[in-house]
Amino acid sequence: MRNGDDLEGFDGEASSASMISAASSPYQPTTEPVSQRRGLGGLRCDLDYLRSTLGRLKLAEVLLALTAFICIETIMECSPCEGLYFFEFVSCSALVVTGALLLLFSLNLHTRIPQINWNLTDLVNTGLSTFFFFIASVVLAALNHKTGAEIAAVVFGFLAMAVYAVNTFLAVKKWRVSSRQQSSRQSSDYMRARTESREVVHRPEIQRLDA
Repeated sequence: MRNGDDLEGFDGEASSASMISAASSPYQPTTEPVSQRRGLGGLRCDLDYLRSTLGRLKLAEVLLALTAFICIETIMECSPCEGLYFFEFVSCSALVVTGALLLLFSLNLHTRIPQINWNLTDLVNTGLSTFFFFIASVVLAALNHKTGAEIAAVVFGFLAMAVYAVNTFLAVKKWRVSSRQQSSRQSSDYMRARTESREVVHRPEIQRLDA
């Protein structure tokens, strides 16, 4: 029979052997979060964003840009056609870009790409869309042939411009708030780093341990 010392030695050898086999095993346990391994499997619709003011404005912008694009596409004849082509390009571009941003924000996909300043991106999109919808609507109103489709396109173009303008105003306010929060966060991190460095300088025993 084995005595207590032999059993302890045997247990130590067994635990060492199990640790070695676990380290050499190709099937290592992972600590990776489940949400990261699922990729796009954890997508969910953010209803709070869709119910918010910015979410409703995004939905309205997509619908107005789509309606304006459909109206301009129903026109079969034009002369001159420059104003029609420019309005078609503006409405299509606004529809695609705003629709993509709405999809990203409503599914919270933008949180997975933190390297991009999404507040600034939304501000640039709404600002440019406001400007180009205004220009395209004015040009089409000056060069149209008084047909129902052209008049409807001009009306929806100005409506889209108004909604984009409101969104631009709100996006500017949101961008300013986020910029202030980011600058204050960076300032607090800088002050914390300076405080920690001063503590190291005034405590020589830490320097000796580090050396």
